[in-house]
Amino acid sequence: QAQLVESGGGLVQAGGSLRLSCAVSIGIFNFNNMGWYRQAPGKQRELVAIITIGGITNYANSVKGRFTISRDKAKNTVYLQMNSLKSEDTAVYYCNADGSMNYWGKGTLVTVSS
Repeated sequence: QAQLVESGGGLVQAGGSLRLSCAVSIGIFNFNNMGWYRQAPGKQRELVAIITIGGITNYANSVKGRFTISRDKAKNTVYLQMNSLKSEDTAVYYCNADGSMNYWGKGTLVTVSS
């Protein structure tokens, strides 16, 4: 059983930056993929960024060039650096760990004011 805890959300002005963190209770290399998803009000949850066990990253088109996913093996933490934030980035951001089982964090709210 793994627990994922997100942090780093908050209120930021358009054009600003935030860094989200996802602390995992067990080694992140237990999972094939670590990802960030988001869900805006009234919309379905969508993939934002993913990093594979091999270090390959993939991003939603809407965030390419602005967001960067990274990880720290020693800290069992996955990060999402978000730059040039837009109002449409406002959502609850969830961390996901995908392996033999799939785990979700409870989410952290990001609000971007225009």
